[in-house]
Amino acid sequence: MLVDSSILAFFSAATVVVHILGIAHAAHAVMNVRSSRGAIAWSISLITFPWLSIPLYWILGRTKFHGYAEALRSVYAQHYQLVRQAYIEITQFQVAVSAKLVSLQLIAEACIGIPFTSGNNAQLLIDGQQTYAAMLSAIASAKSYILLQSYIIVNDQTGNQFKDALIAKAQEGVEIYLLYDEIGSSKLSRSYIKSLQKHNIQVSAFHTTKGRGNRFQLNFRNHRKILVVDGEIAFIGGLNIGDEYLGKNRRLSPWRDTHMMLQGPTVQSLQSTFLQDWYWATRQVLDVNWEVKPHLETDFTALILPTGPADKLKVCKLFFVNAINQAKTRLWIATPYFVPDDSTLTALKLAAMRGVDVRIILPNRPDHLLVYLCSFSYYTEMKTMDIKLYRYKNGFMHQKIMLIDHDLAGVGTVNLDNRSFFLNFEVMGFIANNQFAKSVEEMLQADLAASVNVDFSEYDRKPLWFSLAVRISRLLTPLL
Repeated sequence: MLVDSSILAFFSAATVVVHILGIAHAAHAVMNVRSSRGAIAWSISLITFPWLSIPLYWILGRTKFHGYAEALRSVYAQHYQLVRQAYIEITQFQVAVSAKLVSLQLIAEACIGIPFTSGNNAQLLIDGQQTYAAMLSAIASAKSYILLQSYIIVNDQTGNQFKDALIAKAQEGVEIYLLYDEIGSSKLSRSYIKSLQKHNIQVSAFHTTKGRGNRFQLNFRNHRKILVVDGEIAFIGGLNIGDEYLGKNRRLSPWRDTHMMLQGPTVQSLQSTFLQDWYWATRQVLDVNWEVKPHLETDFTALILPTGPADKLKVCKLFFVNAINQAKTRLWIATPYFVPDDSTLTALKLAAMRGVDVRIILPNRPDHLLVYLCSFSYYTEMKTMDIKLYRYKNGFMHQKIMLIDHDLAGVGTVNLDNRSFFLNFEVMGFIANNQFAKSVEEMLQADLAASVNVDFSEYDRKPLWFSLAVRISRLLTPLL
């Protein structure tokens, strides 16, 4: 009986302690979770089911990435002259923008310090074959250094093709730095990394659990895809490195994606983004080329927009909502994941109400079931507005594209969902040019031809179990 009584007393005390901790965590959620809906969901679950909810909150509950901004401020102070030189090199190409872009320019300057610049060239790269061929060609041309960053790297035929290309350049004396996300690339074998390091290629994970306050957090990702060669040519877009992105996954084949090749000041802007991530991961300051080579033949106006959970302000959401608000005649968006927060959805509705041609292209096949189901929950809200929704039927569509009117287009890594807006390190390239916008228009028209226009009333005809699954997935939007 004494043993039984002591065990009972222990569990009683433990229960009291856990519930007190649940209340304390609920108070933290109310003070820190980004949305009122998310704060309510977390606080109720933390108070009601603290045994389960407290560990989940440690892993998934935070939206602020600690230490990154502080680390950059420290290194900037130590290398002030170098940072100033890089800033001057880029901003000497700052351009006077049109009235439409003024507010976007102000957000960019206030939040990231880098404005729209002139003297750029941008070329669309459609799907894996074209993208990988251009990237491997650029790698083969490297004379000094290569900076390569990817969310996912797979040890397969494509992954090994890139590995062999990097090793070949390393043997020529080119310095190579490879950065990957350890969650996205969790299946990347140690042997793959060692074979690169054996040839003096520096390889590092981004380390999203590094730093005080991040240790238990598995909700952050570095979703950026960047390639910079010699500070003269750069790539950005939706493609990771692996066979799947060539359409070799039968379930999702063919794979539809878009990348972009850049020249001009945007190369140094992308280079800066990579170097910031590299410093966080390794605490190394790399010696790179900051001399801008403007591409005077095309002279596109462009902006590189890096965003992430270390931002003081919610830059990604602020910029995208503002960009949507600038649309006057046309707003076409292609995104694989459609889980907009309330302010973004409101901006889309307002655009449709003022007569903007709003079209959103989503995949017809899911690769993440919850996100796919959640997109249906917006049907009832969009069917009362003149928003046209399309489902891409020719394989899986993974591109992240925004086309505004006839003179502004964005290509990069940002999905129209909470994860990209609040939890991921992302990067977009925006090109303000009629010629480039026309090429994006032609590309999207081909995608629309391979899509079906959604009849919103079809959701009303779905069985009850499907509607219930959709509503449950909508409740989980703070985690998607």
